Amino acid sequence: MASFTPTQPALSWCIVGRGAIGLLASSRLQLAGYSPRLWLKQPEDIELLFTDLQQHRQQLLLPSQPCSEPISQLLIPVKAYDICQAVSQLLPYLTDTAQLVLCHNGMIALESILKQLVPGQGLWFLSTSQAAYKPAVDQVVHSGAGNSYLAKLTAPGEQDPGIIEAMSAALGPLTVVADINPLLWQKLAINAAINPLTALENCPNGQLAQRRYQAQITALVNEVCQVASALGYPLDSNATIARVLQVIDATARNYSSMQQDVQAGRPTEIEAICGYICRQAAQLQIAVPANLHMLNQIRVLTAKR
Repeated sequence: MASFTPTQPALSWCIVGRGAIGLLASSRLQLAGYSPRLWLKQPEDIELLFTDLQQHRQQLLLPSQPCSEPISQLLIPVKAYDICQAVSQLLPYLTDTAQLVLCHNGMIALESILKQLVPGQGLWFLSTSQAAYKPAVDQVVHSGAGNSYLAKLTAPGEQDPGIIEAMSAALGPLTVVADINPLLWQKLAINAAINPLTALENCPNGQLAQRRYQAQITALVNEVCQVASALGYPLDSNATIARVLQVIDATARNYSSMQQDVQAGRPTEIEAICGYICRQAAQLQIAVPANLHMLNQIRVLTAKR
């Protein structure tokens, strides 16, 4: 049960963690006049060097969120496997009308999160193709322009202009949609085609444009489209493959998050990408051998590190 009253200023946001997307959002919020604060395992103010798309560098100070102050607006841009734990940890600090925005790759079951919220609290999902990376622990580079989509998962008919404006400043350009699932399945197909392959090959995204990868990409995408369509979210295979190739071209110099995680010895989001596809396919009795192969290959690769 939430224990705070909504006293947090409208322009104050709490962002969980110090991942690249979280620091990108925090930097852009601060530059837009908001007052973002970071929720970290070890609370500390961060002096951050932010580089924008035009290669302009700015030194920013991002303060930590005091445990003594309530949180009414919360952005959770963490790995899929950390989402539930992050929400559970922060529940005691949320106001009764707190708004939570989730942002992660892959897909997870959200029922357990929804059950923990009180009626006045709201849950949103933001899907973004903005790209950022951290060349050092105190630096973040906005490395690629992208679009973001935002949907309210609780009381979807009741929109909050303040949340929409803030997320537009943080990770825009932003489009508000009534149902995020079709977009999540499209992004899942892109992630399934790019992330595990770049992790296994230890290569930038652009390498996947080579002809030798096309059969694998086609198989992975076709399987995702088949599962998505069976669940009521029809995806055209040819159009989705074309979209994957566009992303590969647009992000040719970038390294996927899974490639970076593998090289750094961190857990990956493979269970929320290929793993999720395989679990849904099993329930539907659909064979997805390409995604199952990627799932097992990444599991083996990370077990060795």
